[in-house]
Amino acid sequence: MTPLDGLSFQLYSARMLEPLETQFELLAGLGYRKVEPFGGLLNEPDRLKGLLEHHGIAAPTSHVGLDRLRADPVATVKLCRDLGVGTIYAPAPPLGEREGGEAEWKAIGQELNRIGRVVTGEGLTFGWHNHHWEYGRAADGRRFLDIMLQEAPDILWEADLAWIVRGGADPAAEVRRYAGRVKAVHVKDIAPVGECLDEDGWADPGHGVLDWGKLLPVLQEIGVTLFVAEHDKPNDVARFARRAFATVSSWR
Repeated sequence: MTPLDGLSFQLYSARMLEPLETQFELLAGLGYRKVEPFGGLLNEPDRLKGLLEHHGIAAPTSHVGLDRLRADPVATVKLCRDLGVGTIYAPAPPLGEREGGEAEWKAIGQELNRIGRVVTGEGLTFGWHNHHWEYGRAADGRRFLDIMLQEAPDILWEADLAWIVRGGADPAAEVRRYAGRVKAVHVKDIAPVGECLDEDGWADPGHGVLDWGKLLPVLQEIGVTLFVAEHDKPNDVARFARRAFATVSSWR
């Protein structure tokens, strides 16, 4: 299995390209066979399911906000299962809960542990998707990421490689640290300093500063099987989708 076989596309990256039907036409035309929906798309599950089926595209994972999971985790699992999703990733704490300290991140970990038990009890798997907030430190020097994951020892971690860099850490070392829990990663890149300012400094995969020659062997070594292309603010969705597909196609 090559990385291209495991290539997916985070649909949040295409949110500026409307309607949703246009996004699917673009991705299917480029050869994408997997996507990762985000929470807002779950408000129209029939529309999403119809597009997945029409284009022969699978959604093995989905981002689902903590607010929805808190409200009714069982119903959330059923909704995702109906879409063919096998793993749910919570992508971030809600606004107002993102910049707390040790106690807050410990509580988030405990909550994720409880939600994870419900999700797995319903037959799906569950995990967390990081940003940079998790790389803050408690008074004793421990990182919030480690505190959170220690409180939820059975959940997976979808490592966003570029956000790890923005958090001040080495993504290769980070995924090795949690080998066995990292089955999916976000393939994202960072532009050189001063470039792509209108895209919040993000770059298309393979066109930024991340060392994919170093990262890819580590990802393969620890058994990553899903490579989710993402760009938080592309000014050209089609360009990003093409470049991400080309970059991952070149990996062996």
